[in-house]
Amino acid sequence: MIVYDKPYIGGRWTEPADPQLLDIRSPHDRTLIGRAAQATIDDVDKAVAAARDAFDHGPWGRTTPEERQEIIVRLDKLRAARADEIADRISAEVGAARWFTGWGQSALDRQADAYLRAARSFGWEEHLGTSESLVRREPIGVVAAVIPWNSPYSAALVKMIPALLAGNTVILKASPENSLSILLLAEIFDELGLPEGVVSILPADRATSEHLISHADVDKIAFTGSTAAGRRIAAIAGAQLKRVSLELGGKSASIVCADADLSAMANGLKFASFANNTQSCQAHTRILAPRGRYDEVVTALKDLVESLPVGDPADPDTFIGPMTSAVQQQRVLDYIRIGIDEGARVVTGGPGVPAGLDNGYYVRPTLFADVDNSMRIAQEEIFGPVIVVIPYDDEEDAIRIANDSEYGLGGGVWTTSPERGLDIARRIRTGFFMVNAAPVGFDGPFGGYKASGIGREMGAFGLAEFVELKTINI
Repeated sequence: MIVYDKPYIGGRWTEPADPQLLDIRSPHDRTLIGRAAQATIDDVDKAVAAARDAFDHGPWGRTTPEERQEIIVRLDKLRAARADEIADRISAEVGAARWFTGWGQSALDRQADAYLRAARSFGWEEHLGTSESLVRREPIGVVAAVIPWNSPYSAALVKMIPALLAGNTVILKASPENSLSILLLAEIFDELGLPEGVVSILPADRATSEHLISHADVDKIAFTGSTAAGRRIAAIAGAQLKRVSLELGGKSASIVCADADLSAMANGLKFASFANNTQSCQAHTRILAPRGRYDEVVTALKDLVESLPVGDPADPDTFIGPMTSAVQQQRVLDYIRIGIDEGARVVTGGPGVPAGLDNGYYVRPTLFADVDNSMRIAQEEIFGPVIVVIPYDDEEDAIRIANDSEYGLGGGVWTTSPERGLDIARRIRTGFFMVNAAPVGFDGPFGGYKASGIGREMGAFGLAEFVELKTINI
């Protein structure tokens, strides 16, 4: 069993204000897999004080961009050396299938490389043309990075790396569900050996998180999570005039054109819709199908859903594991019941738990047909393996339906015509869009329109979220 009896505050394992440890249980079978200290308000105050002092008075503020880049290179090497251990721990703790957590570790290499490329060509200090104005990009100060449980390392490092590259100090607040995996990240930072106060890593509950976000000595909030929580954070940040970036929820539409290759569509949606147990803000959960091929699309998706092995996330053959918690399991089951009550047709899946998996937080992967876009299952983020198929009349109607959402994070289109796909992509109001499941890059900006967030992550765009601009006239 894994035990962490101390939080990581200011670069040191520190006695917690509350010695009571939280039990961490497997979402697969509810067995006890570890215990971990949870940060309190007092621990947050210590972390913020350490970060403030390190930023204002410590050696961190005198490092050069090149020195910080070398630190991030070393950080990524240390993480990569423990990639299998990290992937195993995330799977055990939150139920993500091992194939996904392993892929996630390799993706982190590319994410770090993109940030490093951006930092090496970033205009940290530059003259404006022939003028005598000097523009500097300087760190903001103390950054509170607050992340959810569904993809902890990606959510953490997409914030921590650019914040550190820019010269900020960072307090990472993770969900209690991530305690064991995120404190492994603290071990890696401890080996990295940053100056005192530069990094704190704290699993904590929501009340403690709000104290961190509201703290007067925090200069910037970088948050990933629900839109409801994002609205609360934006209100706090607005009242205090803090810098803020928010990566929030989604209800992404995937448009199947009349000329689409349905086999390619199903193969692509296997990952775009169901990766990470569909506990992903960018998952394609609204599938828009032309009326002339509606039954074909539903049949192709039925075959896909029924082919996905559900079970122990540690099993290499498993594609979908359990929901992270009993609360999340019940949320998904409630939405399945809501869909039935709204009049949608269950094609496969439905209420209940897969046979033989009653001890875990499992749900049956579910496909709904005969769905209207006004239904709750088409408008609200479910965050579990439930997708809906919505009919459309023509491409104009498909674009209208795709844009008829409070969210604007991701989406996609399936067509044999790249030109048609690009034209549709240009007309969808989202921050991230794929044509025929094109490979994901890490240099381009990631973030959302509308209620899906404020600001962008990845590459130079993400790095720019962690700097202030100063003009010096000479």
